[in-house]
Amino acid sequence: MQVTETLNEGLKRAYAITVTADELDAKVNDKLVEAQPEIEMKGFRKGKVPMALLKKQFGEQLLGESMQEVIDGAMNKHFEDSGDRPAMQPKVEMKNGEEWKPGSDVEVEMAYEALPVIPEVDMSGISLEKLVVKADDAAVEDALNNLAETAQDFKSRKAGVKAKDGDQVVMDFVGKIDGEAFEGGSGEDFPLVLGSNQFIPGFEEQLVGVKAEEEKDVTVSFPEDYQADHLAGKEAVFSCTIKDVKKPVAAKIDDELAQKFGAEDLEGLKGQISERLEAEYAGAARAVMKRALLDQLDELVSFDLPPSLVEAEAGQIAHQLWHEENPEVQDHNHPEIEATDEHNALAERRVRLGLLLAELGQKAEVEVTDAEMTQAIMNQARQYPGQERQFFEFIQQNQQMQQQLRAPLFEDKVVDHVFDQATISEKEVSKDDLEKAVEALEDE
Repeated sequence: MQVTETLNEGLKRAYAITVTADELDAKVNDKLVEAQPEIEMKGFRKGKVPMALLKKQFGEQLLGESMQEVIDGAMNKHFEDSGDRPAMQPKVEMKNGEEWKPGSDVEVEMAYEALPVIPEVDMSGISLEKLVVKADDAAVEDALNNLAETAQDFKSRKAGVKAKDGDQVVMDFVGKIDGEAFEGGSGEDFPLVLGSNQFIPGFEEQLVGVKAEEEKDVTVSFPEDYQADHLAGKEAVFSCTIKDVKKPVAAKIDDELAQKFGAEDLEGLKGQISERLEAEYAGAARAVMKRALLDQLDELVSFDLPPSLVEAEAGQIAHQLWHEENPEVQDHNHPEIEATDEHNALAERRVRLGLLLAELGQKAEVEVTDAEMTQAIMNQARQYPGQERQFFEFIQQNQQMQQQLRAPLFEDKVVDHVFDQATISEKEVSKDDLEKAVEALEDE
């Protein structure tokens, strides 16, 4: 086998690989010798089929397999000897494919972009500021008021008062299509919050203004895409008997409210809220500090970037931003999206930092544990209630999805590793100051 370098320009590499006919023939023979003891053929005892007959019967079938193994072996040996790491899957092309025939040498061209050598970074020279926000009494009170609203109750309005949007109407109702009641179209003592969109479009709006002990006919049409085919697109009349009209009343902020949310008493609930708020503040502060770290790392390092990685990343950025600007387009049936200079600049930053963090993580032997992956999958699965098991099975069978979940976990662990080596000073700020810092990240 002969390997000859044909291109060495920046990170671009290309090699001509020649596999001789004798090497291929020897590989086929090795496979036949290995398989011979287990082969049975009419007229011969097991393991006694002549090699010449085996080669005639199976040689052509094994030739392609042997060719692939020899070429893969040559590529693996090249990467071991050179130390190169390809940025993407190498492009392999058989140069004499059209005229090749058994008994001839195989000529292959392998081309790839090598990952660059990442320079050392002195982490001790990195200086960061950690924003610290304490959960003050006002923030805790705001959170308590929000909880009280979510735990709201309803209290009957005075007789004769009309229902408003947001009120709860307690009613009996019977729905009919063409004068005939239909299954699932009736209810008794049903509590409906006006504006909740619990019923089909147009229903709740017609109940605004009703009073207790009033009867009201509501005429609506079921949507064309309604899940029950026998109702889709049809007009229905609901005869409603209003039994009560209730106004929303926020729950009292007391021990009873606290117990609804799993605390022993009000003071315990306040403590839980304070811890949750400070955890949220800490998460936001970490995001701000992480951006500052990435900015410093971006200034500290400089190295050549594989053009294919930058091009792929820029295309992905452009595509994502286009869909954000055109949310009505859910599929990929749209004009080709060209990456701009701005997209390319952002792609270069992402690729450079991605390669640097990967290198730092590898040197620090950072690993994402099975337990951490399981937790990440569980967090994602919660977005699909009732289908958690199917989601788990999908992830287990999809390597690309596993990598998408593992990548941010790995990056955060590497960032924490760098934080441990950097100089970090704390600065206590207000909640508003932290929110402005977070908003600044979104604007960049």
